[in-house]
Amino acid sequence: MSEQQSHLPGRIMAAEMAEQPAVLQRILDLGAPRIREVAAQIGARAPRFVLLTARGTSDNAALYAKYLVEVLLGKPAGLTSMSTTTAYGARPDLRDVLVVTVSQSGGSPDLIASTRAAREAGAITLAVTNNAASPLAEVSEFHVDVLAGPEKALPATKTYTAELLALYLFVAGLRGESGAAAEGLPRLAAEVLARQAEVRALAERYRFAQRLVITSRGYGYPTAREAALKLMETSYIPATPFSGADLLHGPLAMVDNVSPVIAIVPDGKGGEALQPVLDRLRGRGADLVVIGQQEQVDAASAGFALPPGVPEELQPVLEILPLQQLAYEVTIARGQDPDAPRALAKVTETH
Repeated sequence: MSEQQSHLPGRIMAAEMAEQPAVLQRILDLGAPRIREVAAQIGARAPRFVLLTARGTSDNAALYAKYLVEVLLGKPAGLTSMSTTTAYGARPDLRDVLVVTVSQSGGSPDLIASTRAAREAGAITLAVTNNAASPLAEVSEFHVDVLAGPEKALPATKTYTAELLALYLFVAGLRGESGAAAEGLPRLAAEVLARQAEVRALAERYRFAQRLVITSRGYGYPTAREAALKLMETSYIPATPFSGADLLHGPLAMVDNVSPVIAIVPDGKGGEALQPVLDRLRGRGADLVVIGQQEQVDAASAGFALPPGVPEELQPVLEILPLQQLAYEVTIARGQDPDAPRALAKVTETH
């Protein structure tokens, strides 16, 4: 590679997005046995509910896991507020509670401190990271490595989809299942990523956007949040994610015929629940772009059709791929470098 090529804007992010099919296959081939083993050990202790702890991109993966736990396991799950422990010194009774901490680096002090406190309070602690030698992995009773390999771009891409798949396999393991439904994901991910030219055409719609609204429901809502984060941290466009239900409770008023809206429409119950929202958006003349099945794309201003036949709980692994590419393409079109967003560091040390 020439020196000029090595400095092309977005080169690192593009390479890491392209690695995702291989990363997903690595998890299925090498990571799944360990994930099943951890799930069996934790399942034998019958935790009564699950708390999930994370920041940034990993927080969106944790939200996805919350849906998995509540829908597939039938157990209550919640996202923790770390400051209650790290700033206020609260020490709740966490006996028989599973605390899952999700972190790409495993190095943020508040994640480490809150996980240590949870273990001292009686919790079963599981760290899901991309760094088996991290401080977070060391303080947790159990650890799952998402096997994504070093991630050099500041915007996290391959670690996010790796976290999603690892968390899915873990919940499947708690149900005593192998997670075989995920076996086709690497191939489908490669097919989706190969359609980047379609995404590049979509990016022209948002090159000069002043703001974006992103919406979904159910399993698609974490995707909406992650897509908004990627767009904001790379292109600096204010992108606001809403649950479709919340969008109807007031924020819909800010949508008009010049307001771009991206809707992630799951193929399943989440998509069904989102239909009244899509109808209202069309009624307001919104510039509506849909990420979903072909029939939903055909009824919108534009969109990206996802492969059919994927279980709804696995669709987030594919939904985010064209949205990662969209963030990349919009950023490039605006003359910025998605590899080096301003004011960001790879490991964010919050306390």
